[in-house]
Amino acid sequence: MTKLMFRDDAYQRETKAEVTRITGEGGIVLDRTLFYPTSGGQPGDSGTLHWGGQTLDVATTVKGESGEVILLPAEPVGLPSVGQGVTQKLNWDRRYRHMRVHTALHLLSVVIPLPVSGGAITAERGRLDFDMPDAPEDKAALEADLNRLIACNMNVTEEWITDAELDAQPDLVKTMSVQPPRGSGKVRLIRIGVGSETADLQPCGGTHVANTEEIGRVHLGKIEKKGRQNRRVYLHLE
Repeated sequence: MTKLMFRDDAYQRETKAEVTRITGEGGIVLDRTLFYPTSGGQPGDSGTLHWGGQTLDVATTVKGESGEVILLPAEPVGLPSVGQGVTQKLNWDRRYRHMRVHTALHLLSVVIPLPVSGGAITAERGRLDFDMPDAPEDKAALEADLNRLIACNMNVTEEWITDAELDAQPDLVKTMSVQPPRGSGKVRLIRIGVGSETADLQPCGGTHVANTEEIGRVHLGKIEKKGRQNRRVYLHLE
């Protein structure tokens, strides 16, 4: 199983690791990784690996079996060997924008308190699909509420509960299409705010900024009808 170092510190940009496996498709598995694998609507990280004077571009990162994280090279040539020590470096600008968008989407689910049926993140924008038969009457008011929450400079922290505790609090799960990651007996929660001033608390395995002020201002884009019961709401970083 790959140690998920992005869980311990989403801001770490560079570290050493050891190659534990090369997949049949030329993917690289490390004993520990800063690279977030595609999951929950958040894209896999990109970056580079360095060893012995060689550099390999990592195009994206995906989940493998049994907790592995697989780095997919841009070109499957000149791969490191199993046991090779490498230095991994994130494409930090891209990752940080993912963190900002992801955290902003948590707050979007606060100003639109409806069940979420889907979502996606890019470095420029994100979107959530809501169980919303009718479009919002005042998009400008929603945007103002969202930016007001962002400007509250709330800390973003993690905590863990057991599977049983989550089952006893089903209202914590906002996403109907993506279930919280299970299997270890505990589930990671992301809290925005503190105590009675908590704005949002929900299961999430992604990466987030440490404080909402890092998001910056956002604006809401188009709202698309996606079926009889659904509306897709786009959010853009400014």
